[in-house]
Amino acid sequence: MTVLGRLEDIPLGEGRAYAVGDDMVAVFRLRDGNVRAVSAVCPHRGGPLADGQIDNRVVVCPLHLNAFDLRTGCSTSVQPPLTVNAVRVDDDDQIVLGDLDTDDQILLGD
Repeated sequence: MTVLGRLEDIPLGEGRAYAVGDDMVAVFRLRDGNVRAVSAVCPHRGGPLADGQIDNRVVVCPLHLNAFDLRTGCSTSVQPPLTVNAVRVDDDDQIVLGDLDTDDQILLGD
């Protein structure tokens, strides 16, 4: 379990990239209040996915417009899938990457 920062650090409808060990993880705060976390680097050409456009379902890479489902990591444009990470917001409004704890507020809607 890794605390990444405060939820308020990510504006609604945007993403931020975080270094987690040797990996980069993109965390998105969706307009419906949910959060999602996927690998931050597009498998196509290494584009910065945290800078991509999102809706409540997909992120679009800003370099070549490849799209990925935020829940499954699957590409909608025939690219290799992204790694999807469990993410939650705890009682102190901290973004926590890792195992989900049922005592905390879980923002993983459908």
